[in-house]
Amino acid sequence: MFQILGLIVVGLIIGALARLIKPGKQRMSILATLLLGVVGAFIGGFIGSLFNDETSIFELNVVGFIIAVVAAVLLVGVAEGLSGRSNRAVR
Repeated sequence: MFQILGLIVVGLIIGALARLIKPGKQRMSILATLLLGVVGAFIGGFIGSLFNDETSIFELNVVGFIIAVVAAVLLVGVAEGLSGRSNRAVR
């Protein structure tokens, strides 16, 4: 249980880092960015656990953290692209 809560907290930090790393103005809410950070943390935890058999998906190591930040930046970019596309269709 504590591992899941820890991963969520780390995911919130990863989401904030992803927003700072991604250049340009983002029209997403802070909550959406933080949720994408949590998803990025799960992705990083999963891929990091593939590299190290001794860790579970809910434990982030250095490799998992880096992958999580990269995944979160990509997710923020994709979400921005999708939200920008829907805004253009309305106009």
